[in-house]
Amino acid sequence: MKRNPHVHLSLALLAIVLSIAFSSVTRSNAQQPPYSYPPSFPNPRLDRAYIALQAWKHAITSDPKNFTGNWCGPEVCNYTGVFCAPAPGDPHNLTTVAGIDLNHGNISGYLPEDLGLLTDLALFHINSNRFEGTLPQSFHDLRLLFELDVSNNLLSGEFPTVIFYLPSLKFLDIRFNMYHGKVPARVFDLKLDALFINNNNFSFSLPPNIGNSPVSVIVIANNNLSSCLPSSISNMSKTLNQIIITNSGLTGCLPPDIGALKNVTVFDVSGNDLVGELPDTIGDMRSLEQLNVARNKLSGEIPESICSLPKLQNFTYSDNYFCGEPEICLKLPSEDDRENCIPERPLQRSAEECAAFYSHPVDCGAYGCWPRSLPPSLPPAIAPSPSPLPH
Repeated sequence: MKRNPHVHLSLALLAIVLSIAFSSVTRSNAQQPPYSYPPSFPNPRLDRAYIALQAWKHAITSDPKNFTGNWCGPEVCNYTGVFCAPAPGDPHNLTTVAGIDLNHGNISGYLPEDLGLLTDLALFHINSNRFEGTLPQSFHDLRLLFELDVSNNLLSGEFPTVIFYLPSLKFLDIRFNMYHGKVPARVFDLKLDALFINNNNFSFSLPPNIGNSPVSVIVIANNNLSSCLPSSISNMSKTLNQIIITNSGLTGCLPPDIGALKNVTVFDVSGNDLVGELPDTIGDMRSLEQLNVARNKLSGEIPESICSLPKLQNFTYSDNYFCGEPEICLKLPSEDDRENCIPERPLQRSAEECAAFYSHPVDCGAYGCWPRSLPPSLPPAIAPSPSPLPH
């Protein structure tokens, strides 16, 4: 019997169609994302960490160094920049995500609210990236967070008040961002060891309770202050090692109380609008190694007690209106007295400029930080005579 060639053609086409259909189904199943199946996690803590880190990865728009390139799958402890440790206080000794370190990644994106799921986090370091936005409000769940470093990013908005809900926080670094507005006074009531808020756009006055802060290092440089240095700073004498308030519009006179800061090694208030004389009590700051008061409007004589400090290596007092310095100051390993009014020293201001400055005596009380100075008493020679008694 003669076979119909059209039947052979139809069967061949059917076989091809079925083959393509089967191949398509197989390929479709193979291409399904791995997270469509529940990953296997050793414990719920790592389960939550996976959710948080995947959300963060999706919030990242650029990762030029491919830090998050291996952020896939359930093995979150193997992710670059993620550090795991036994969960503190857990009776089963479960492993958890304890630290994040993505420093110097030049990563762009934002910080999603899901990061609040990392409730065992002790360290969060993302400095030198390009993250925008601000700190998530969900950070208030990070009760174990000890170090928070988000410096050198593009974070903005007002001061991140979520930090007030972090009872374990000791190290706060939000410098080199675009935060603005006031810095709440209660920041200085926090039990911090280090506070870096410099190089933002904050505008505020240093509050009287700054002396409550137990920090060893405080840097407030390159903001907009409109205040004096409160005398309560002397209350920081037990812990303070370094204080840097440069280029911030600090006004008024330096309080004599700073002499109580006997553990301070670095005292830098350069580039402000400070006036008056240097308190000779600075000579009581026996640990001082670097003192910088340059680029202010300070005047008078440099106290010899300052240049006699046993550990002082660098004393910079250029660009002021000082009119005298002890010989011992010139023997320091590093000193700079240029642009002052010191006779017989090179590179000083002109006599006319100095005379004009000293024609207006400084009243420290005029800045609202100290009591106003009383007018001087008349000398006895020109004191008014008492009225004669009537006869």
